[in-house]
Amino acid sequence: MSTFFEATIWPLRNKLYRMAYLRTKDRDAANDAVQEAFSKAWVHRNSLERMDNPVGWMVKTLKNQVLQQFRTESRMETLEDYEDPIQEEPVESQANSHSVKLVFRFLEDLPPKQREVFELREVEGLTYDEIAGYLEISPEQVKVNLHRARKKLREFLMKRKDDER
Repeated sequence: MSTFFEATIWPLRNKLYRMAYLRTKDRDAANDAVQEAFSKAWVHRNSLERMDNPVGWMVKTLKNQVLQQFRTESRMETLEDYEDPIQEEPVESQANSHSVKLVFRFLEDLPPKQREVFELREVEGLTYDEIAGYLEISPEQVKVNLHRARKKLREFLMKRKDDER
């Protein structure tokens, strides 16, 4: 029989790591942020059980931890400052590589709120309520921002398709 922490909180570790890595662009910093978030969750494990949205609490705690790391390190990196380490790609993934680069280019052009909502929903699979809690906005604002981001993605892809002709 597993505890609430093992059943609900611990399975979030990979999702939280990806979220932290999206913000920090650094594996060690992402691991540190996740570790701190889990430490805080462990301290508050009894109250987490009674919360309506413990996943939202974890996401918000992680966000605050990442922001705290940025403050203490006094550095804020942007996607332009980040370069992927060169890795050998399997042949089958090379075809997808171009598409992935296009999506990242698209994301860079989105307004920050739309980009964040889009990443949290489409990449991390959070619910509207979880995103609303994380970003401290209403679920309606989440829906509006997501709709606008998806509309811009469609327009971006259509333009790219027309350019390739």
